[in-house]
Amino acid sequence: MDIIKSIILGIIQGLTEFLPVSSSGHLVLAKHYLNFEMPSGVAFEIFLHLGSVLAVIIYFRKDIIELIISLFKFKDKDATHVNNRNTILYLLVATIVTGLFYFLFDDKIEGIFDASKPENIYLVSILLAVTGLILFISDKISTPETNKRLGIKKSALIGTAQAFALMPGISRSGSTIAMGIFVGMKREDAAKFSFLLSLPAILGANIIKLNEFKNLSSSDMLLFVLGAFAAFVSGFLVISMLIKLIKKRNLKIFSFYCWTISIISIVLYMVQ
Repeated sequence: MDIIKSIILGIIQGLTEFLPVSSSGHLVLAKHYLNFEMPSGVAFEIFLHLGSVLAVIIYFRKDIIELIISLFKFKDKDATHVNNRNTILYLLVATIVTGLFYFLFDDKIEGIFDASKPENIYLVSILLAVTGLILFISDKISTPETNKRLGIKKSALIGTAQAFALMPGISRSGSTIAMGIFVGMKREDAAKFSFLLSLPAILGANIIKLNEFKNLSSSDMLLFVLGAFAAFVSGFLVISMLIKLIKKRNLKIFSFYCWTISIISIVLYMVQ
C-alpha cells in the first residue's frame, strides 16, 4: 500500500467518522472494491482514529478543559461543576459498557473487518442499511426544550449503542447520537456527548494495539501517521457541519446515503 492510498483511506475515515455513515464500514468496502492492501490489518484502521480524536480535542477544547477543571474541584458544589462531574461519570459508564462488549466479542468483531471475505461485504452492506434506518427514525423524534436528566441507566444505553457500532457498517456517531435523542437529550447535546464519548473509546483501542504499533517498520509507520493526519483534517472540517444538520433534524439525508451505498454494494457483491 502506498502513501496515496493511505491518505485516501485517512480522508474516508475522517469524513465518515463524524458523519453518521460508519467510517469502519466505508473502510471495509473501500479495501474490498478498490483493492487496497492495509498494513497490519485492523491496527491501521484503529490508528486512523487517532486523527479523529485530535479533531475532537481541538474542536471541543473549551468543553474538555471545563470538564477537567470541574473534576479537580470535586468539593465545589457550584451547579456547573456538578453537571460537568456528572457528565464525566456518564461518559465513564458508557465507556465501561462499550469496553465490556469489546472484550466479550473482540475476535468475532475483528473478523468482520476482513475485506477479503465476500460474506463480510454483504454483512457490512446490510448493517449500513440498518444505520440508515436508525438515522431516519431519530429525525422523527421531537426533543425537549431542556435536557432530561441523563443518569446512569441512560448513559449505559448510549454505551450499548456505541458497542453495537463496533461492527463495521453501524455508525458510532449515528447510533450514539440517535440513542441520546431517544433518551431525551437535546440534539446538539447528544452530538457533543457522542463526540466526547469517542475519546476514551478510540484511545483505549489504540492502547490495546500498542504492541502492534511498536513492531511496525518505519515505512509502515509513515503510512499510519499520514493516514491519521488526513483523518484529522477531514474530520475537523465536518464536525461543525454535522452539529448544524443535527439541530435542523436533517440526519435523514444520511439515511438515503447509507441506503444507496448499501444497495450499490449488495448489487456489486451479487454480480462478482
